[in-house]
Amino acid sequence: MPFARGRFRLAPALGAVLVVFAAAAPPLAASDRASERNAFRAALAAATRGADSDWRKLAAAVDSDYPPYPYIELAALRSDLKHVAPEAIERFLARWPDTLAAADLRSAWLRELARRGDWTRVRATYAGSEERDLQCHALQARRVAGETLDFARDLEPVWQGSQRLPDACAAVIADARASGLIDDAQAWARLARAAEAGQADAVAQVAGWLDGTVRVEADRVLAALRDAPASFAKAKTWPDTPRTRDALAWGLARHARRDSAAAEAAWADLAARFKWDGAQKNRILNAIALYRATSYSPDALARLKALPQEADDDATREWRVRGALASADYAGTLEALERMSDGQKADPQWRYLRGRMLMKLGRDAEATALLGEVAREATFHGFLAADWVGRPYAICPDTLAADAPAVARLERQRDLARAFEFRELGMLREGRREWDFAMAKLDPAQQRLAADLAYRRGWYDRAVFAFSAAPATRRLYEQRFPVAMEHQVRRDAREAGIDPAWAYAIIRAESAWMADARSHADAYGLMQLLPAVGKQVAKSADVAWRGVNGLFDPEYNVKLGTRFLGQMAREFDGSPWLASAAYNAGARPVRRWLDARANLEPDFFIETIPYRETREYVARVLAFAVIYDWRLNDTVLPLSSRMPRIGQPTRSTSPAAPRKRVACEADPASQQPATATSATARGER
Repeated sequence: MPFARGRFRLAPALGAVLVVFAAAAPPLAASDRASERNAFRAALAAATRGADSDWRKLAAAVDSDYPPYPYIELAALRSDLKHVAPEAIERFLARWPDTLAAADLRSAWLRELARRGDWTRVRATYAGSEERDLQCHALQARRVAGETLDFARDLEPVWQGSQRLPDACAAVIADARASGLIDDAQAWARLARAAEAGQADAVAQVAGWLDGTVRVEADRVLAALRDAPASFAKAKTWPDTPRTRDALAWGLARHARRDSAAAEAAWADLAARFKWDGAQKNRILNAIALYRATSYSPDALARLKALPQEADDDATREWRVRGALASADYAGTLEALERMSDGQKADPQWRYLRGRMLMKLGRDAEATALLGEVAREATFHGFLAADWVGRPYAICPDTLAADAPAVARLERQRDLARAFEFRELGMLREGRREWDFAMAKLDPAQQRLAADLAYRRGWYDRAVFAFSAAPATRRLYEQRFPVAMEHQVRRDAREAGIDPAWAYAIIRAESAWMADARSHADAYGLMQLLPAVGKQVAKSADVAWRGVNGLFDPEYNVKLGTRFLGQMAREFDGSPWLASAAYNAGARPVRRWLDARANLEPDFFIETIPYRETREYVARVLAFAVIYDWRLNDTVLPLSSRMPRIGQPTRSTSPAAPRKRVACEADPASQQPATATSATARGER
């Protein structure tokens, strides 16, 4: 997303201004449902307000067979749950069994019963849940009823993990502590998991359950996580015990992430004061070396090389590769690649880089053989490898077998019908929840047909997520890479001076076609625009600014997003790969990285980007651009042509630019030389 890193969350659907994609096939409901949809919206709004007489009168205009109908009464019940009679809840649950609406009401009712202290009804109503507060309410109900709880059977499912437990668990945990079900060792084990994950709030919670010496030790852990420098200063008065050393080790490792130089200085002061065991020392050395490396400190590579074998892990091994690569030390990079774990060595990313190092060191036969293997994969590194060895791109599309009777049965599945109808109503959050509820009831074959049905109806994000999750369906490129809004994307991309395939790739990478996506950094819509960015682009493009909610309109979002992408491209000599990095991380960090490593070739530079999210984002966008280029044009621009050397202008979108074939490796023709130029194959980019 522009200038902000982070995953997206979903905007509230009720009351949101949303324009959804036009369906590619007729909706589940007939076209005359418009009046019923309006009636449903009116009844739902009244029920949500709690206006009892209004909602019943308005609900009478909605057929009870209308798929989302249960949500009207659900809204009415939830609006005044403190005063609802148990009989009303029981009638609803009996009328709508095995529905998401019933599950939602049951969860809300259990919380209300717990608030009332009606543990008898909690016990009778509970039917299992993944939500920890409800699990704890159910355990409390059993405890009040006089049942004896067992740790392994009853408490351990709640106890697992490193996150802070809900307040609803307090009474159950207190009782388990008092009865000896949870002793100090078990409590400390949970604290250790939380400290390892950097969850200070969870550490504070566990500390509150302890007393005596162990409480003091837990407080040291909390202090080390929340204010490491102050703890390091106080450490000279702390006793040299295993748990004190653990507290300092966790604090040093956490502090290294924020300030590796300060953590290194603190370690120099503390190293001789305590008798560290191997695990504690390795945790500290690993963290300092790793975070010195991620900031490309001058001593980073030396520190990584000096790590004891026991302190080395996949992360430090990766950064040893990057440190050598950033210095253009190709022999050192190859040596670092050789030190990787077997799992890392099997990854196409590192196999590709090994091939490039062999090429740099003049071992061309080995390089060609290795890159030829990587070129069989339809990934960023596979496409780059194909360019180096002059092969077509190995994209092998697959199709789903037609099964009209099975699809017809799916269309009658009520949960799925509700999901599709919520989408027609523009209530995308509710639609996705019903979708997930429905999919959990289907077998894999039915799930694939349902996802394809969603694609055919223009609900693209459901297909993207469903078919990208499993290797068996990743060749369903039509569904995974929808060519939606084609006329507009082509037009807006042309007006912005960018390649439509690249614009599509950004949409796909940013939101996976979720029109109502909203990030934790408050970026909105298909192209994940920050409001300030959207407003600035609208002004510069002389487009009326429609406010934040306007960014949920796919057409408006793409209009502004393509123009912003064009701005980024112009700022970086038209280079799609650098502009993609700037779109994700911001122009300023990219300029900083260029100042440090502009001598590197593009594929090497991408691998040395300090932010993992941006590294992976750039690779993902460029791979998606190849796939979308193929979807739009059959032949594709070589990926290497989208990656000009730093400082060189991009000319890949010229009509005269050479293009490549796409051929499945199972096709004998795919073994023939591709149409990429020999200059590209030699890396003269």
